Amino acid sequence: MNVLIINQSEVRALLSMKACIDLMAEAFTALARGEVLNPLRRGLLLPDKRGILGLMPGYMDSIGMMGAKVISVFPEQREAEYDSHQGVVLLFEAERGRLLSIIDASEVTAIRTAAVSAVATRWLAREDAGDLAILGSGVQAHRHLEAMFLVRPIKRVRVWSRTPEHAQTFAARAARRYDRPIQAVPTAEDAVRGADLICTTTSAREPVLMGDWLTPGAHINAVGSSVPYARELDTKAIVQSRLFVDCRESALHEAGDFLIPRQEGAIDETHIQGELGEILLGHIQGRRSPEETTIFKSLGLAIEDVAAGSYLYRQAIERGAGTWIELGGQRHLD
Repeated sequence: MNVLIINQSEVRALLSMKACIDLMAEAFTALARGEVLNPLRRGLLLPDKRGILGLMPGYMDSIGMMGAKVISVFPEQREAEYDSHQGVVLLFEAERGRLLSIIDASEVTAIRTAAVSAVATRWLAREDAGDLAILGSGVQAHRHLEAMFLVRPIKRVRVWSRTPEHAQTFAARAARRYDRPIQAVPTAEDAVRGADLICTTTSAREPVLMGDWLTPGAHINAVGSSVPYARELDTKAIVQSRLFVDCRESALHEAGDFLIPRQEGAIDETHIQGELGEILLGHIQGRRSPEETTIFKSLGLAIEDVAAGSYLYRQAIERGAGTWIELGGQRHLD
């Protein structure tokens, strides 16, 4: 049985952010229609909590594909030569269960996560939102900047990082690429004050964004935390905003940004307004006024990886990319 290997640089070449935004909108629409299977991820947490080995399986009926992402997450690996997210997406066809492709997960995760935030921004941010704050300076910060430029008329960008040198490097590189004012600022508050679009992309376990800093009408994409014991937003930020999620079940089990305020008694489950796919289908209303503050809490779903993996597999075959290898899977009757 032949299996197609798609490496990190090939993922980057084959999966544009623009194409991925459309793919993610389709995936979340399918989720809201009940056309996918997306069980909760399973994780093996190391004893010292330095890292997690995660397993994320999913199935999409509309494309006849199932898959699983197996990935290690080491959030504090900012100074190392390796990405904080490393692993593979395994893509299977759902008719006979054949393994079709093994795809680098670091790049898939980076692109699809920012693309989902772009979908949420299209529906939840004000149409004129153009003052962007980015908290964090790693891979997701770079990808979110790219994605936000595709969905809103960004005029100014302020970036903050716990390591000031990283923020300065980020700002200089991004300013050259996008030819826009991009400024590294010394504090998270300096980045957030006055911003109408905010992306939190940190590995923080304690809040780095405070509700007192938020301007009415702002939209926040909160993507950095995906475990119940860590959060990027403080309780006030959650309480004073309308909260939307990628998947309600996942949020109730994994979203520290929601679970910790609930444990404090500040909110209950009704504070979750709904899922992104429900907005796309028109089942619930997204932004209702220019003055309200909205939050999209992204945890990352397996169907995002399956949708991106299926697209990458087709693109690689069409363009002659990737490397074919032979694995087992065929029955031997001797």
